[in-house]
Amino acid sequence: MATLKKRPSWIDGYSLTTAEILYHLPDYPHLLQTFIWQQLDLFPHLPELKKFLAFWQTTLDGPVHSVTVMHRQLIKPADLRTVSGEFLLH
Repeated sequence: MATLKKRPSWIDGYSLTTAEILYHLPDYPHLLQTFIWQQLDLFPHLPELKKFLAFWQTTLDGPVHSVTVMHRQLIKPADLRTVSGEFLLH
């Protein structure tokens, strides 16, 4: 019998992570191409993204230039508190 691998879920603490990967084209190294990656991942360690980038380095020809990560814990509204006093500075 095959064992089913448990998929990550919101309940386990996973949430949507998006990474914009800029990489050099193998045939034209002076040109950059964009690749968008989305997956459920655990913040802040991002094990799924690290696995994907390791796969990229070992399997794909285009060397990575930069990676920009977006996650809901990085982009969320600031916590607001009411202020009970006011201070004036000259």
